[in-house]
Amino acid sequence: MTHNNQASLESAKIPKNRIHRLSKVGQMVGSVVGNMITEGSKQVIKGQKPSSKELLLSVNNAKVLADHLAQMRGAAMKVGQLLSMDAGDLIPEELAIILSKLRSEAKSMPLNQLMGQLETAWGEDWQDQFQQFSFYPVAAASIGQVHEAHTVDGRHLALKIQYPGIKTSIDSDVNNLSSLLKLSRLIPKSVDMKPILEEAKLQLHAEADYHYEANCLNQYRKLLGDDSRFTIPQVHAELSNESILTMDFVEGVAIESRVHASQSERDFIMHSLFDLLFKEMFIFKLVQTDPNYANYQYNPKTERIVLLDFGATRHYSEQISNGYLKLMRGAQTNNLRQVETAAEQIGFFNQEILPEQKLAVIELFQNACEPLQFNGEYDFSESDLARRIKDKGMDLSMEKDYWHTPPADALFFHRKLGGLYLLASKLRAKVNVNELFSQITNDLP
Repeated sequence: MTHNNQASLESAKIPKNRIHRLSKVGQMVGSVVGNMITEGSKQVIKGQKPSSKELLLSVNNAKVLADHLAQMRGAAMKVGQLLSMDAGDLIPEELAIILSKLRSEAKSMPLNQLMGQLETAWGEDWQDQFQQFSFYPVAAASIGQVHEAHTVDGRHLALKIQYPGIKTSIDSDVNNLSSLLKLSRLIPKSVDMKPILEEAKLQLHAEADYHYEANCLNQYRKLLGDDSRFTIPQVHAELSNESILTMDFVEGVAIESRVHASQSERDFIMHSLFDLLFKEMFIFKLVQTDPNYANYQYNPKTERIVLLDFGATRHYSEQISNGYLKLMRGAQTNNLRQVETAAEQIGFFNQEILPEQKLAVIELFQNACEPLQFNGEYDFSESDLARRIKDKGMDLSMEKDYWHTPPADALFFHRKLGGLYLLASKLRAKVNVNELFSQITNDLP
């Protein structure tokens, strides 16, 4: 875990209890409504007839929403991230833009809250075990922030310290945000948001459980221990607990900064990450589902990819894993009947669906598997695949009125695959995805 543009990390006190957090949502709604009235009055004076949607999505309101949700961190922020990354085809672009701001809007907690967390975890004399401790975080995210330290026995560590009150506020925060989304009327009434919101709660509880993340880290170290392409930090259990996860400090640079590296290095990075994803889904049945760029780094000295943050690791059943294997094999050979059967196995088409809607969903899967179908190196720099998938998804929901929320397992896997497509496009990588998929899955039934 390396330094991450320290100058851009501001601190802000995190509201700890439910009443305080609820009041924050109240303040946010009040500010938004106030801005709507002000802006609406201006337009009426000019003789214009404003729509509530336009007023809600004004520049001022976008800032209010992003600022308030960023300060609350935790659930409010994570739901925003989930919706902006995973349900981009279900929500209007304006709301997606507001929510996507949350991916980079985290603020660190002030020193007094940080000291409170450290003393609660390790007692008042906690500093005795450290030769040096950096009170300024090297990174801040939705659940916690990362600090660098050196122990008296010479270990160089990264400590992920959870924000106070996050665990106990997850359910109420998600419910508060759900109320805000309903109030905004930005999401059609026909969309069943409940599965996404319930899944957000489960995912957040898992991410806030640092014992779970430590176990996942250890599992990945066992699974990839002999793979010279990856570095995974080691957990230091004696300095870890429910609110602090202590690991090796690992040197690396932001993965997206390799955009100017040689073509071979960029291809190597993406070849390795696609290889890992196929192994995760079809062999390990264990997938780190968060494609946030900050979860990957690259060490040019060791020529290794650094894998960070395993809180969003998800176990996949044989049924889902096998369903995706069949779906991708079907897409690879253009066998639409196989794609349809596999999609049903995964959990799509459970609701009533018209034949043309089903066909449109199958075509969407075919599109998403384009790199698998291409014989040779797929050039992500020349591809507008991500945009085409989004357009098709929008067409499906808006024109064909198909508002089916995908199964949670599918949602998280698509999120990861889509994230790798975006990274491959950013790095202008060329990868023979077809050959890679076949090599890994050929011996599977």
